[in-house]
Amino acid sequence: MKIIPPWLEVHPEIMAALRQGRPVVALESSLIAQGLPAPHNLNTARMAEGAIRGQSAVPATVAVWQGRPTIGLSEYVMRELAKPENRVAKLSRRDLAGAITLRQTGATTVASTMFLADCAGVRVFATGGIGGVHREPDPQAGQSWDISADLQELARTPVCVVCAGAKSILDIPRTLEMLETLGVPVIGFGADEFPGFYLRSTGHPVSARVDTIAQAADLLMVHWHLGGGGVVLAQPLPPEVALPPHELHEALEQAEKLAAEQGVRGNKVTPFLLGRLSELTKGKTLRANVSLVVNNARLAARLATELSMRGFA
Repeated sequence: MKIIPPWLEVHPEIMAALRQGRPVVALESSLIAQGLPAPHNLNTARMAEGAIRGQSAVPATVAVWQGRPTIGLSEYVMRELAKPENRVAKLSRRDLAGAITLRQTGATTVASTMFLADCAGVRVFATGGIGGVHREPDPQAGQSWDISADLQELARTPVCVVCAGAKSILDIPRTLEMLETLGVPVIGFGADEFPGFYLRSTGHPVSARVDTIAQAADLLMVHWHLGGGGVVLAQPLPPEVALPPHELHEALEQAEKLAAEQGVRGNKVTPFLLGRLSELTKGKTLRANVSLVVNNARLAARLATELSMRGFA
């Protein structure tokens, strides 16, 4: 078991699982505070934790609570994060020191969740979709290049991120190029092409395909034995909730135009666009988002179980 730093609060159930080598799956809290509207945010978080428990693994939702980085949240804390009126901060890795020093409460993104999970010795993390390189900026609208901190964290932190690919609002080719440059394997689970969050495929190839949990575990173990960092394990969302590409493209163009008109920038862009997409598609993207989060949690739990059986939890 990894030595856990004294500044990190780990729930007793999760601590016991780690000591016993049982499977644990990390979950982000930004989905609760910023990713989905109420009451879907809290309901989806509970469903993701339930999906993990359904595979006999232990869920470990991550956040910073009153200045204390925490692995495993109580029901009370999750409810507080879910309340829109609390205006919970969105914390990437760069924000952790400030939140700790100022004793703030904040929800963790993919990057900060990966970092804190690794500090606790949790190897598998389930989320909806990773961040990446944003689409071509519009200088006239005051927009500039935005590259998610998720990519750099994937390069240096040995955690497997189970997701539905990168968010559809991103520049997928540039995101994949950046991951290649950073040495991050992009693995398709039962897929030759990289999923696009709301889309089952972006048309761009993954670096490798696996079709079984055993193959995924083999790949992870070899990658980490070679000194590698993070791995993206991407599975397409179910076909019955996937959006047609043309419908998503049209809605995204409208959402981006609204963001430019309203001067939305930085880490507020993604939640703004996701919210507008749900409105423009009459809830189709919201239903897809909930489905993929739960499916990814289930797959991550199966993977964590396989790794724990090999003594590699």
